[in-house]
Amino acid sequence: MDESYVKLRVDKRVGYIEFFHPNRNSMPSDVLALLAKTITEAGSNNDINVIVLKSGGNRTFCAGASFNEVISIENPETGTLFFSGFANVINAIRKCPKLIIGRIQGKTVGGGVGLAAAADYCLATKYASIRLSELSIGIGPFVIEPVVTRKIGLPAMSQMTIDAETFFSAEFAKEKGLYADIFETAEELDEAVESLATKLASYNPEALAEMKTVFWKGTDHWDTLLIERAKISGKLVLSKFTKKTLKRFR
Repeated sequence: MDESYVKLRVDKRVGYIEFFHPNRNSMPSDVLALLAKTITEAGSNNDINVIVLKSGGNRTFCAGASFNEVISIENPETGTLFFSGFANVINAIRKCPKLIIGRIQGKTVGGGVGLAAAADYCLATKYASIRLSELSIGIGPFVIEPVVTRKIGLPAMSQMTIDAETFFSAEFAKEKGLYADIFETAEELDEAVESLATKLASYNPEALAEMKTVFWKGTDHWDTLLIERAKISGKLVLSKFTKKTLKRFR
């Protein structure tokens, strides 16, 4: 597993979408674009009633933005385009008529927390701690803020944003409503995910689609909002502070 990918597997009316990147499942533009496209296609696939969003490997669900790509940004347009990648995935999840279950097997950072928050229901292992590290590198979790705040509330979102160098435990994430349940092992997690997904896939797909609309009520303006937020990150990533800080991660 040394090359990045996004793949879709359909089993018993459940669409399993898996993404992978060798650098701790960090997300470069091409993976983000393919993930948004795959989610949209699965949403219109009549053989799929429910979607499971997962990543490859065991230790990290998603390390957020690809630092290698972030370091190479040289103008606001490129910056906006890059951060729009996360906006497009979140909006694809939001507009997808199928319920999406997040399988969070390990640590998740930045944009990865946004992906987990965008899922309609998340199950995780006890190792799935979360961090919003953006302020510590001179930007902020602007694109993912609406979806994270929607899921865990402004106080918890603010706490994580300000305490940018701390990993918050899976228990914290469950207590704040990001995870519905946490498990000791990845095997137990997979059993629970498959059981829930199979059960949901047997329900009335029209009822599921209507519930999805209800869950996301009041977010129609996000197409514009999240791109506006991407512009803020795209500008800040060019600041002297961020350029200097990112050099340490080369």
